[in-house]
Amino acid sequence: MIAHLVEAASAAAAASGTGGSDPLSWLLDLVQSVDPVLRILLSAVAIFGETSILIGLVVPGDTIVLVSSTATANLAEYLGLLVAVIVGSLGGESIGFLLGRLFGPRLRHSRLGRRIGEKNWMRAERYLERRGGPAVFLSRFLPVLHSLVPVTVGTSEMSYRRFLAWTTPACVLWAGAYVTVGWLAAGSYRELSAQLHWAGYLFVAVIVVFVIVVAVVKKLIERAERRHLGD
Repeated sequence: MIAHLVEAASAAAAASGTGGSDPLSWLLDLVQSVDPVLRILLSAVAIFGETSILIGLVVPGDTIVLVSSTATANLAEYLGLLVAVIVGSLGGESIGFLLGRLFGPRLRHSRLGRRIGEKNWMRAERYLERRGGPAVFLSRFLPVLHSLVPVTVGTSEMSYRRFLAWTTPACVLWAGAYVTVGWLAAGSYRELSAQLHWAGYLFVAVIVVFVIVVAVVKKLIERAERRHLGD
C-alpha cells in the first residue's frame, strides 16, 4: 500500500541524489503522462472500491489516490480529482448502505459476510449502537470498519439523509488530505529539483511524514474509541 510507494520513492530519491538521470522525475512524469481524465476516473473507481463492502478490504484506494495526486498539473485538475475522489467515496459508502437496507442480515450470513467474520460484524454493530452518527464519521478513518459501518447503518433505523450528513464531512476531510499532500509534494519537488540536488529527499520526507501522521491519527482515534468498540 502506501508503504510500497514510500519505498519506491525513497529508492528513486537515493538514485537521483547520486547524479545522472533522475528516476523520481521519471516516475512522476510517467504518472503525469496518463490522460488526466482517465487518471481522475481511475482514482474515483479505486476509492469507490475501497469504501465498498464488496471489495473494500483489498483495494489500496489510498495509495492510488496519492499517486494520482502527484500528477496534478494545475488547479482545475486538483479540483477535478478532489471532487471525483469525494464522489467515489460517497458512492462506495452509499452502495454499502443500500446493500444493508436491501439484504440486511442475509448479507452478514452470506459467503462474503462469513469471510469478513462475525467478530467484525458485531464490532461494527456495537460501535454504531453506542456512538450513532459520530461512529459513521469516525469509521472512515478506522481499518475494516470503514467498509462495514455503512452496511450496518443500512440495517439500522438511521435514515440515508442522516447517514450522508455524517459521512460526507469525513469523506471530504479524507480526500482533501490525500489529494492536497500529493499535489503539493510533487509540485514542490518539480520546482526545486533543478536547483536542489536533495529535492527528491524532500519529496520523500513529505510523503513519509504524511503517512506517519495518518497512522498516528488512526491509532489515536482507535484508542479514544476503544471503550465503544470493545465488548
